[in-house]
Amino acid sequence: WRADEQARREALRAAADVLFTRSEEIGRVITLEQGKPLRDAALEAVGAGVWLKYFAGLELPREVIQDDAAAFVEVVRRPLGVVAAITPWNYPLLLAAWKLGPALLAGNTVVLKPSPYTPLSSLLLGEALRGVLPPGVLNVVSGGDELGAWMTAHPVPRKISFTGSVATGKRVAAAAAPDLKRVTLELGGNDPAILLDDVDPEAVADRLFGAAFMNNGQVCSAVKRVYAPESIYDDVVEALAARARAAKVGDGTAEGVEYGPINNRPQFERVSELVADAIAGGAKAAAGGRAMDRPGYFFEPTVLAGAEDGTRIVDEEQFGPALPVVAYRDLDEAVARANGTHFGLSGSVWGGDADRAAEVAGRLECGTAWVNTHLALAPHQPFGGFKWSGVGVENGPWGLHGFTELQVVHRARS
Repeated sequence: WRADEQARREALRAAADVLFTRSEEIGRVITLEQGKPLRDAALEAVGAGVWLKYFAGLELPREVIQDDAAAFVEVVRRPLGVVAAITPWNYPLLLAAWKLGPALLAGNTVVLKPSPYTPLSSLLLGEALRGVLPPGVLNVVSGGDELGAWMTAHPVPRKISFTGSVATGKRVAAAAAPDLKRVTLELGGNDPAILLDDVDPEAVADRLFGAAFMNNGQVCSAVKRVYAPESIYDDVVEALAARARAAKVGDGTAEGVEYGPINNRPQFERVSELVADAIAGGAKAAAGGRAMDRPGYFFEPTVLAGAEDGTRIVDEEQFGPALPVVAYRDLDEAVARANGTHFGLSGSVWGGDADRAAEVAGRLECGTAWVNTHLALAPHQPFGGFKWSGVGVENGPWGLHGFTELQVVHRARS
């Protein structure tokens, strides 16, 4: 496996084709265990295939750094060996592909552990790729949090690639330290969107709402808080609230549903607690504000006006369908407040003057800074965070290099 790069490329392309062909079947399993609508779940399976196909075409260059009478010296990238990949419950298949694509192309083998809340889609992935990948190349194991702890402490894996919470990421890093394992940690975010005073609230509301409530807000890099200038604050709140009130929430298998439930009870309770805390502290629910009166972990899409920095809904990552909108007077103050957290995953700036917005975006302390958009992700684009939002990056050649180690081959000529 590690010796035949062309075979690895062909295997990744074949794996992508399996995901494209079986996207609806796999998507239904994702919906049943994760909750998102069927269309979104099928698109997740397709997206996983897109990521695998991208890495199948990526180069593993051998770089010549000296070629003269004294020596021929080249730098090559070698696989690390066994990779332990631990994935979350919000995008169980897509985020697995973010790890599998580069790890397998580099010549590693992978032990994949999905979240205990969403194990079935990853187990189905293992079954689907059984005839595509050689035995032992991809191994899917399911279990609780204790299994992840055993994997990270085990001496065999040479790399841990983890996506999940900051608290668990710190434990992963500590467990990897005794063996000096490599780690890539894609952790939480509290991603700000700053609206400038020349923006048209109605013109950006659809995109902004979509970036905050995609997957019912259960996206690590979704908009988690909006900073709007006082001059247009009320218009921003109402534009977002109108879309929240019109959103169709329900069973992911039902026709026309846009947003499913929150995935699990602990997360449902956390979102409920943060919203209740904000309202008790003086914020107003311009839309939503409570759990839906039906069985399951359904929560109304919520837009909160009057929330301030220092309240939990603004300072912490809610990871659910609740969005605080915070007023500001001074742009420098807004940037400072946007940067004033332990998180630094992503952020965005929205304005009528794109050059001005880009200048402000460059001041954000985060791994990805978008201008007049948010959640624009692609396999060729590196993704990682500053501060507590992560260590290392995923995607693109940068992500691929994280699954390799450098070796210098020096051939003397004299």
